[in-house]
Amino acid sequence: MQIALISRSMRWLRGAAVAAVGLGAMPVLAAGMPEALTLPAAETMALEHNPGLAAQHAQAEAMAEIPPQVGSLPDPVISLNAMNLPVDSFSLSQENMTQLQLGVAQAIPFPGKLELKRQAAAFVAEAVRHDEREFRLMLLRNVRIRWWNLVWLDKALAIVRHNQALLRGLVRIAETKYATGQGLQQDVLLAQLELSNLAEQELKLQAQRVREATALNALLGRPAGAPVRLPPMRAHRLARISKDIPALKQWARMQRPLLLAMDHRTQAAERMVALAEKEHYPDFKIGAAYGLRSGLNPATGRSRTDFASIMLSMTVPLYASTKQDRLVDQRKAEKAKADFSLQDMVNQVDAEIEAAATDFRLAREQVVLFDQGILPQARQTTASMLAGYQTGKVDFLNLVRAQLTEFNTEIRYWREIARAHQAKARLLAAIGIESEEEFKNKEGIIQ
Repeated sequence: MQIALISRSMRWLRGAAVAAVGLGAMPVLAAGMPEALTLPAAETMALEHNPGLAAQHAQAEAMAEIPPQVGSLPDPVISLNAMNLPVDSFSLSQENMTQLQLGVAQAIPFPGKLELKRQAAAFVAEAVRHDEREFRLMLLRNVRIRWWNLVWLDKALAIVRHNQALLRGLVRIAETKYATGQGLQQDVLLAQLELSNLAEQELKLQAQRVREATALNALLGRPAGAPVRLPPMRAHRLARISKDIPALKQWARMQRPLLLAMDHRTQAAERMVALAEKEHYPDFKIGAAYGLRSGLNPATGRSRTDFASIMLSMTVPLYASTKQDRLVDQRKAEKAKADFSLQDMVNQVDAEIEAAATDFRLAREQVVLFDQGILPQARQTTASMLAGYQTGKVDFLNLVRAQLTEFNTEIRYWREIARAHQAKARLLAAIGIESEEEFKNKEGIIQ
């Protein structure tokens, strides 16, 4: 009779725990509870409300206004002068050369300089536009990583809490057997110890979830303490990633905004070298002035004639060895730096792709292994231990450990699922893809 009661209690506790964990510990909706935050909703919220992305967009808009400015001629200069004014009387008619002069002057850089400045600024502006796209990629990647961390933490917390419920039931069973003389006191103590360990694990997971939720809220542009509730999650098939790593790297060279931005900065540096070489040629300034004279000429008795003046000036690169030549050397060094930086970043992106693809395949294979081998074996082991415990062939400690091993396996299983999705998020960002659906079954990247 006692064994039958224990058997029914164990089956009920284990069945309730497994069912609750399988459903993802679906929370009960209460008044005022926040709406479940799906991954697409989180991505949309981040793109719309992240202040860093808004700042990047404003920077790109500002830089786009620079090329027309630097490609325009300098503003003309208008002057109004009193020429040869006698200081004894300040009369405009006392001296023949006294005049009021109105002039205009325009600086004209050597042909080609303005266009090179405009091209360099345009390449920089386009690079900043790619910087904005790169920020979007990294933002989406980080949102996905944080979101999947929360998925795993929610699953882990649900499993731990149901482990606690199961262990409390086992403690009651052990206490009943001990009270009736069929069990040992050490069984009660061991079960209580495992229950305390689970309580400690729950506290750590809760603290970790708070940190992850706070980090996710920051990405979404929300208050740090805003509640984050995820929808119930079920395990589903993970897509494959193309094994053609060289093709993924080539795709990144064409699509990754980070590399495109650095390539545009390299081209801007090339234009600056050409501009520095043109500094050996003179800039010009042309001008015209009209001098107004009043009164009569004392010698002729006639009205004084107005004066007209035309001016042309040019710069002379007299100190080219210490100015223009040094500027060319400077710009060439900056161009070399841009080239080396681009190659270094290409190598880093290649390494990101290799690492992310490897991590994804490993995590995916582990998920399949858990699905097809480890989880079923853990459940069979627990069932076998339970049957042995009912017949007195397995002690209480081994039964508890088998049950905890099964639920810890569930936690590891969901951890690998989260890691697989996080690795895929890192891979898509490394390649330069924002949306997985956009390229699925089209380019052969995601299969």
